[in-house]
Amino acid sequence: MNNNTLHTQASHTSCDVLVIGGGPAGATAAALLAERGYRVTLLEKARHPRFHIGESLLPANLPLLEKLGVAEAVKAIGMEKWGAEFVSPLHDHRQTFEFADAWDKSMPMAYQVRRSEFDEILIRNAAAKNATVIEGCQVQEVTFLPDGAGAAVRAQHDDGRQESWQARFVLDASGRDTFLGNRLKAKQRNKAHNSTAVYAHFSGAARHDGKKEGHITVFWFEHGWFWFIPLADGITSVGAVTWPYYLKTRGKKPLDAFFAETIAMCQPLQARLASAQRVSAVEATGNFSYVCDHTHGENYLLLGDAYTFIDPVFSSGVMLAMQSAFVGADTVDTCLRHPERAAAALQAFDRTMRAGPKAFSWFIYRMTSPTMRDMFMDPRNIFRAKEAVLSVLAGDVFGKTPIWPSIRAFKILYYLGSLVRLKRSVHAWRMRKRNIRTEDETIAEVR
Repeated sequence: MNNNTLHTQASHTSCDVLVIGGGPAGATAAALLAERGYRVTLLEKARHPRFHIGESLLPANLPLLEKLGVAEAVKAIGMEKWGAEFVSPLHDHRQTFEFADAWDKSMPMAYQVRRSEFDEILIRNAAAKNATVIEGCQVQEVTFLPDGAGAAVRAQHDDGRQESWQARFVLDASGRDTFLGNRLKAKQRNKAHNSTAVYAHFSGAARHDGKKEGHITVFWFEHGWFWFIPLADGITSVGAVTWPYYLKTRGKKPLDAFFAETIAMCQPLQARLASAQRVSAVEATGNFSYVCDHTHGENYLLLGDAYTFIDPVFSSGVMLAMQSAFVGADTVDTCLRHPERAAAALQAFDRTMRAGPKAFSWFIYRMTSPTMRDMFMDPRNIFRAKEAVLSVLAGDVFGKTPIWPSIRAFKILYYLGSLVRLKRSVHAWRMRKRNIRTEDETIAEVR
């Protein structure tokens, strides 16, 4: 791909589709729409390559990469990921799952990737397919025009220059910046799940042998869970996802010291990092579970994290972002070519955007419950429930794989298991209710 196809300034001030953000959702949508002949302008505030967390892909990503024509490029930078491992302090064994054991056997693996490399592949692909990609250019304002005439978009380049576009359609793929969600006052805290994350990269971390080398490992601990993601260049991404109250206990302690103390609370993880060295700064982000109260308007769509972000325990973020881009591109195409079918297309887009996060959220909200831990650490394939859950973990939630009756059976088994040990379940529910309180609720209780 030729970097000369990237423009340092816009070649025109009008376009069919303007995309805000050059991450997986924005770059995917831009490439798909440019392939269909639309004049697409993508504005990205940063310059690639740039660091981003969220390095673990799902098997369901691979067909999307094939359709985009970047599968081989991603393979060249990826660490093969054939499964996942779960480690619980309440159990005396480790539990490993292989994607090959899911319902659909055609998606047995995925990749762990450096997002700086992965995202650059996607945005260069968009440029190669004739999308006008402008980096170092941050959107400042979007004004929707009357009578469905599109939108006026104003942005500022790194050097201070202001530039404006008129677009028939706007795709907000701004990620956790949630550009339109914030300005339309649509973004809401996810009251069912508040969480924070602290993370860094390490060299020399102990890995498993053979095909298990690329397994992602999830370690439960007292205040949440850790991820352990091996990358192809010998670096390992390690992060702690915790309840917000725990991050507040840091006080004025340096973040790197606080992270080291947090890792020390999980002996199995500490053992794998015994000979490791931290090779990046420790970063933290707070209260990152949210949802917007709508997915679209007459002339815009919210893609990926610009619509919602959920706890990353199942590594669903990149897959949901790219899937939203594929559905979003089809939706825009229908709205622009066949306006009489726009309402139905937007409704279908809305259903898809809500369905993906919903499929994962039921598991995420219960991931720290003792009953769910027991079921993950001692899985049974009653009513093919194990195969169905593995399909969800693989990201196979949009296709025709008939997993949903078995998922319902799994949920029934979960509720029955919770009733059998009702006292334990009620205690866990009360603890979780306290853990997900917002800062305002905590202050009110103290008063």
